[in-house]
Order: sequence, then structure tokens, then C-alpha cells
Amino acid sequence: MWLGKFLDLEKDMEKIIKKELFRDIKKKKLTPLEFTIIESIYQANAISGYDLIQKLDNHFAGTWKATSGTVYPILSKLKYNRFLKIREVKSPIGPLKKVYSLTEAGEEILKLKVNQNFSKQVDFIENFLTELASIYIQSFDSKFKDEQTKKVLDKLKTMFDRVLKNVPTGRALNKCPNCGTEIDNVEAVFCAICGAQLRADDSGE
Repeated sequence: MWLGKFLDLEKDMEKIIKKELFRDIKKKKLTPLEFTIIESIYQANAISGYDLIQKLDNHFAGTWKATSGTVYPILSKLKYNRFLKIREVKSPIGPLKKVYSLTEAGEEILKLKVNQNFSKQVDFIENFLTELASIYIQSFDSKFKDEQTKKVLDKLKTMFDRVLKNVPTGRALNKCPNCGTEIDNVEAVFCAICGAQLRADDSGE
């Protein structure tokens, strides 16, 4: 979840050289949830509303439940305000489905805002994790504290190992030849967005 109340975009738009890029942007502030949705769409490159809801549920890890009644109205507003665009693609099972991706202006705003706030966001997360772990350990009786401390340290180490593993290293990801979606699963046979075949099926059939 992006931290803060509202993310003011107006001054940022004035700083970017490509000012004409933002002529159609109608909204000058984004809520933290709107910005988180923009981040999630950027990470997926293109994503259906249903898959976005699943992705948000995973992102919030049970602390907040994404619902269609909340997410779809936000997607409509972000499209109306020119942060998103929609196209219809054929799904692997046949029927067309709508997928959302960022406009060029939406992507520029996202990158600028993250670039400006990255260090502060990381510092906040560090402070939050330290306080959370300390209170959690202190909530146990003294005879269990050593055991719980070890569990907390192991969990944090596992988490940071996953973060380091999942952060992009600059290597180019494979792209779907049909829709251009970046594919980070090297074993994928079909594109999750348009259903196009990515490589030969190893089954021999």
C-alpha cells in the first residue's frame, strides 16, 4: 500500500519536459489505493480486472480485501482521467476480455513519483517492521521470547531474501510476440493475457 494521504501530481507534471503528454490528464491528485492500483498494473504490463483483484488481495496479504465493487469504479475513474487505457484481447479459453494498461502519461507519473519517494518509503517500511517485530516479541511471556525472536528473525530473513530475488536486475524479460506483455515465467507455454503460444508444448502432442 502506498503511504500518505494524497499524491499531488500537478507540480510533478510541470517539471516533466513532455508537458503535452499530460494535456488530457484531468485529475491532479491520486489516493494511495489509486496509486497502488497503478503500480500493480504497471508491474503486470497489462491485466484484466479479475486478475488485478487477485493481485491486490495478494499485495495486501489479508489486511484488506479487494472487491469488484471497489476496484472497477476506480479503474473507470483512472481510465476517464487518462491514466489507463483498455483493450479487448482473446483469453486462453476463448471469449474476449478487457485488459488494462497504463497510458504513457500514467507511466511517466508513476516513475517520477516512485523515484522521488523511494528512499522515504523504504525507511518507513524499515521503521514499521522494527516496531512491529519488537511489539510482537514483547507480547509473549519471557520464557517464550527467545523462541519467538528466532522465528521473527528467520521470517524477516526469508522475506528479504525473496525481495532481493524478485527485484529486477535489469535483464530483459521475454515478451509475448502477439500482445507485447512481459513474461516473467520462463516455463509459460501460453500468454496469460492474450493466450498466444509462447513456445512449443513439451508434451510432444
